[in-house]
This record gives sequence, structure tokens and C-alpha cells, in this order.
Amino acid sequence: MGKLDNNKKKKRESLLNTSFEFFTTKGIEKTSISDIVEKAGVAKGTFYLYFKDKYDIKDRLIAHKSSQLFASAYADLQKTDINDSEGKIIFVADHILDNLRHNKPLLMLIHKDLSWGIFKKTLTSTSQKDEEIDFIEIYNKLIEKSEVKFKDPEIMLFLIVELVGSAGYSAIIQEDPCGLDELKPHLHRCIHSIIENHIEK
Repeated sequence: MGKLDNNKKKKRESLLNTSFEFFTTKGIEKTSISDIVEKAGVAKGTFYLYFKDKYDIKDRLIAHKSSQLFASAYADLQKTDINDSEGKIIFVADHILDNLRHNKPLLMLIHKDLSWGIFKKTLTSTSQKDEEIDFIEIYNKLIEKSEVKFKDPEIMLFLIVELVGSAGYSAIIQEDPCGLDELKPHLHRCIHSIIENHIEK
């Protein structure tokens, strides 16, 4: 990466980090673009080189933060000796939920978007050039190398993401019907059932 590209990346990162700080303290509606650029130390014109408006940066921020969660989970997965597909999926789900438990402002920001829509956007986005992990490629390879053959693997992933996102939010923020640690065994059994139902017999 050249110096110019590196500077662009730093400015974009600064805008994303600053918007995250404002969105999780003041809220999106009470945050202005002027607030963001002043704190980030960039010109307002620079903001518009990367984002259309504050709702665009919110969407990109959610995709960016979600991508970081998956990247961290994948990096730690690589350090394990888990070989089966189900074990890998459960490890990633647990890792993400544990990270969100310790970062409630992030969970509050993304909880409505920690769903298939934002997940797929993160998987397929070609604009996230600062992200080093191609999640759709990783997932496809996981499916290809699996010891079993799956039918409708995209629907399988959709169901798991929706389940983990909604149930995890309730357990972490509301502890309803129980806390995250108590919920996890139930989540694992549900994930197992979803996977089992998508194995070609």
C-alpha cells in the first residue's frame, strides 16, 4: 500500500472511529457531520469523498464493525484444532457473542442490523478494501471441505445468523429469558439442529 492509499485509509478509519464514538454517546440523530469531521480532524469535503451522509457512514460503520467481529473470530478459530463444520460455526458464534457482551455500545449500535442483511452486505461488499478477510470465500471453502454435503447452505447460514443475532441481543442486554452463559447450550443445540436439517442424506 502506497503512502497516498495509507493516508486515505487513515482518514476513513478516523471518520469511522469518530462516528462510532458520537453515535454510541450522543445518538445518530443528535450527531452532525460537522461534529464528526471536527473531532476526526478532516475537512468536510473529505467526509463526502467516502460517505454520502451520516446515514451512509452509519451503514458502513455497522458493516465495518461487523466485519471486525468476524475477522477476530476467524483469526482465533485458526489457532484451534477444531475440524468439523459445526464446531467451527459454534466457535465463531460464541466468539462474536462474547465480544459483544464486553462491548455493549457496539451491540446497541448494530443489534437491529446484526442480521442476514448486514451479514450478507459484509460478506459480499467490494467497497470494504481495508478488510483483509473475504467471508463469503471462507464460508464457501468451509462448506466445500466439510465432511458432509449441505443443501441450501446460504439458507442454513441465514437461519444461524438470525438466531444468534436476536437471541444473543436479548440474553446480553435484557438477560431475558436468561443470561448469555445459560443461553449458550440452548443456542448450540439449535445450531446443531439447523445444520442437521441441511445435511443431504
